[in-house]
Amino acid sequence: MFRIKKLDIFTAKQFGLLFAGTFFICQFVLMMQFLWRYVDDLIGKGLSMEIMAQFFWYMGLFLVPQALPLAVLLSSLITFGNLGENSELTAIKSSGISMFRTFQPLISLTIFISFSSFYFQNYVGPKANMKLAQLILSMKQKSPELEIPEGIFYDGIPNSNLYVQKKDVETGKLYGIMIYRMTGSYEDQAIILADSGMLQSTADKKHLLLSLWSGEWFENMQSQELGGSAAIPYRRETFASKKIVLDYDGGFNLTDVAALSGDARSKSLTQLVAGIDSLNGVYDSVGRSIYKETQRMFYYIPSIDKRDSVKAVRAGLAKTFVFDTIYNKLSNDQKINVMNMALSNIQSEISELNFQSMITSDGDKMLREHRIEMIGKFTLALTCLIFFFIGAPLGAIIRKGGLGFPIIISVLVFIIYYIFENTGYRMARSGIWTVNFGKGLAPAVLIPLAAFVTYKANNDSMVLNIDTWKSALRKAFGIKTKRHINGKEVIIHDPDYIAARNQLQMMTQAIENYVSQHKLRTAPNVQKVFFKYEPDHEIEHLSELLENIIEDLSNTRDKYILNELNNYPILMTKAHTRPFDRQWLNVLSAVIVPLGLFFYLRMWRFRLTLMRDLKQIVQTNNRMIDSIDRMLQKK
Repeated sequence: MFRIKKLDIFTAKQFGLLFAGTFFICQFVLMMQFLWRYVDDLIGKGLSMEIMAQFFWYMGLFLVPQALPLAVLLSSLITFGNLGENSELTAIKSSGISMFRTFQPLISLTIFISFSSFYFQNYVGPKANMKLAQLILSMKQKSPELEIPEGIFYDGIPNSNLYVQKKDVETGKLYGIMIYRMTGSYEDQAIILADSGMLQSTADKKHLLLSLWSGEWFENMQSQELGGSAAIPYRRETFASKKIVLDYDGGFNLTDVAALSGDARSKSLTQLVAGIDSLNGVYDSVGRSIYKETQRMFYYIPSIDKRDSVKAVRAGLAKTFVFDTIYNKLSNDQKINVMNMALSNIQSEISELNFQSMITSDGDKMLREHRIEMIGKFTLALTCLIFFFIGAPLGAIIRKGGLGFPIIISVLVFIIYYIFENTGYRMARSGIWTVNFGKGLAPAVLIPLAAFVTYKANNDSMVLNIDTWKSALRKAFGIKTKRHINGKEVIIHDPDYIAARNQLQMMTQAIENYVSQHKLRTAPNVQKVFFKYEPDHEIEHLSELLENIIEDLSNTRDKYILNELNNYPILMTKAHTRPFDRQWLNVLSAVIVPLGLFFYLRMWRFRLTLMRDLKQIVQTNNRMIDSIDRMLQKK
C-alpha cells in the first residue's frame, strides 16, 4: 500500500519553498532581460498605466515556461546542497535509504511542473504571445517620430516615404531628409529635399508637424488646373524653412490581431498540426504549378501536327550536333545576336528561378518554424525533468547550500543549455540542420550529463566532490599545504628530547649528503623522467623520519618547539621523480610533445621546490636543536 512517509514530506516541503522563491527570482530576471530589449518602445510614448499593466502581465505569462526549468535546477541544487551541508543526507543514508529513494517525491513534483510547463506553452503561452506581440507592434506605431531609422526609407507615415541620412537622438533633429509624397495618383507625387528637420506630434495626437530647413520642393502639376498642355509641367520651390502638417492618428490603437495569426508562436499544438497540413497542401500545389509551368516552357509541343512534331523532335535528338562547328559557320553579327539571345534567355530563366525559389523558401521557412515550435513545447517541458536530475545529484555531491555556490553551478549549466538550444534553434530555422536534430541537440547533451551525475550521487562517488578537486589541483600545480600543530590539552607521554635531538642532527647530515649528490638545481634527465623510473628511497626515508620526529615532539608543552614544528614543510616524495605512477602514462606524455614539455618543466620545478624544502628543514633543525638545548639546560 502506498504511504507518504515523513521523509517525503520533509524533502517536498524543503524543495517546494525553495522552488517558489527561486521561481519568482528567475521570473524577475527573465522579465528584466526581456524588458531591456523593448525599453526604447516604452519610454516617451505616453502609455497609460492600463497598457503598461497589460504589457507586464502578458510578458510574465509568456516567460513562465522559460523560468520553470531554471527554477527547478536552482531549487533542487540548493535543497540537496543544504541537506548535505547539514549532514542530513548522511543521516538518511545511514538509515538505509538510498539516494534515489530520496529523490522520488521530488521527481513526482518535477513531473507535475513539466506538465504545467506544457500546459502553459500549449494554452496560455500562445495567447499571451499574440497579445504581447500586438501590444509591442502598437507601441512602435504610436509615435513614429521616435521610430524613424537611419539610412533606409520609412513608410510608417501614410502616403509618405521618409529617408533620413542621420538622426540626433538627444535633440530629435533629422539631417539629410528626402520625402516622397503621394496624395492621390502617381501624377500627384512630390519630392521634398531638406538639409535638416524635425518631426513632432501635435497636442491632440491626430497630426504630425514636420518642420524643414534649407530645402527644395518638386511637385508634379499635370493633374492640377494648369492642364496637360501647360508650359510648366511641374513646380519647384526653394525654401529656408517650411512646416508641413501630416494626417496621422498618434493615439494608442491596437493593431489588428489577424496580421499576427500566422506566427507559429501564437498557436497551440492542435493549431500547429493543422497549420503544417495546410501549409503542406498550399505549397505542394504551388510546387506542382511551378513544375507544370516549367514543363510547358521547356518541353512544349504544339497541338497542330503533333505527331509530326514528335517525330521531328525524336529525329533531332537522334542526330549528333557539334555546336562549335555550327557556331563557327555564322557571321560575326549572327554570333553576337546568338550570344545576346542566349544571355537574355539565361538571365530570364535565372530571374524566374529566383522568384520561384523565393516562394518555396518562404514556405519551407514557415513549415520549419511550425515544426520547431511544436517540438519545442515538448523539449522545454522535458528540460524541467532533466534539470532536476542534474541539480539534485550535484547538490548531494557538492554539499554546499545557500545562494552562493549553487547559483554559480546553475548559471554554468544554464549557459551550456542555452548555447546548445540557441545554436540548434538557429540552425534548424535557417535550414542548415534538420528540425529534429536542432531541437534535440540540447536534450541529447544534457541527458547523459544528468544520468552521469545521478549515478555518481547514488553510488556516493567523490569524483565531483569539491574537496577532491581542490586536492588534485594542489598536487597538479605543486601547491603545498601548511602544518597546523597545536598544543595538546592532555599529554600521556612526554617526548624524548635527547633522541629527537640526535635524529635531527642525523637528518641534517643526510640532507646535506643528498643535496650534494643529486644536484637538484640542474635540469632532470629526460630518459629517467619518462622512460626509466628509479624510485627515490632516500627522500621517502627522510620524510618518514621527519614525520616521526614531528609526531613525537608534538607532545611537548614548550611553545617555541610547537611554533618551530609548524615551520617544517610537507615533503612531496614522488613528484620530483616522474609525472605519473604508471609507466605507460609517462611514455605517452613524452610522445605527445606539448604535454611532455609541460611535465618536464613541471618536474624541474618540483626539484627546485624540493631543494628549497630541504634547505628549510636544515634551518629549522638547527633552530629546533637550539630550543631543545635551552630547554634541557633549564631542567
